[in-house]
Amino acid sequence: MIIRLLLILACSVSGYFIVYHYDWGFPTSLLGLVAGIIIALSVIQIEQAIRKVSIRVIFGGVAGMFIGLLIAFLFAYGLSFVTNISEKRQIVPWIYALVTVTMGYLGLVLGSNKIEELHVFGLHAPKEPVDCRILDTSVIIDGRIADICDTGFVDGNFIVPRFVLDELQYIADSSDSLKRSRGRRGLDILNRMQRASGISIEVLDQDFPRIKGVDAKLVALAREKKGKIITNDFNLNKVAELQGIKILNVNELANAVKPIVLPGESMTVKIIREGKEPGQGVAYLDDGTMIVADNAQRYQGQLVDVQVTSVLQTTAGRMIFSEMKGLAQDKKMFALGAKS
Repeated sequence: MIIRLLLILACSVSGYFIVYHYDWGFPTSLLGLVAGIIIALSVIQIEQAIRKVSIRVIFGGVAGMFIGLLIAFLFAYGLSFVTNISEKRQIVPWIYALVTVTMGYLGLVLGSNKIEELHVFGLHAPKEPVDCRILDTSVIIDGRIADICDTGFVDGNFIVPRFVLDELQYIADSSDSLKRSRGRRGLDILNRMQRASGISIEVLDQDFPRIKGVDAKLVALAREKKGKIITNDFNLNKVAELQGIKILNVNELANAVKPIVLPGESMTVKIIREGKEPGQGVAYLDDGTMIVADNAQRYQGQLVDVQVTSVLQTTAGRMIFSEMKGLAQDKKMFALGAKS
């Protein structure tokens, strides 16, 4: 920022004195001041655009432009021997300008694009990662990604940003015992994945100091690397999709490979707590799937037989709605009796 301010100051002062020394007076010299500021701002914009261009492309553009200008010089030199053009001196500078601009432009464009086909002097195009996969905090703590990797369905390189690792360390050092165990579980999962065959964990030190929040930094990193975020965070899933970032949601994968539970099937579950609605009880499967059982609130802490009534599947997970098996059978018998 300081260098840019000095650039603006130098350009504006130079523009002022350039016009001032032409004896055009003080008011007119202010136009030179403004012109210098505009030139400085234009240079800053060009500099920001060049930052996004690789040195390989810049080298190709400069080399191509040099070759184009050389061809333009040789062409213009040949024109000087043409008699009918030499006699019309007033058009010669314009022809030279046309040839120089045209050949310089063609050399710049072709050089910057065709440099990718050049394989000498180490200037070949760098190989882009085929699949840049970035792990977020939630999917590391969840641990299922390690199980997926152990099966061999997923292998290769995974990226763990430094700010995600710092968040895991912060959670592992928490005074809350539950958070502390979750943080340590995440670190153990990373160590397990590093030891697994076919898996490489790369800790990326790149950060985005101006961006607040780990989720926002993950989105910015995925956009820059043109990669995918592996997560099971529902909110991050939605925010990233809105910004065009590809998401690999572990919950979606689990839902895709999980055996489908159909209405009418029976299961035995343990009622853990009461539900939102009166009389409802809530149970969980081993994988964390929530089961809402009607009229099961009074059986809290007990194993009960329930019958599935419906299944709700979302990117946040799967919910199974059921009711007590005996009550479901009574309803079925009542419906058959009423029908007869």
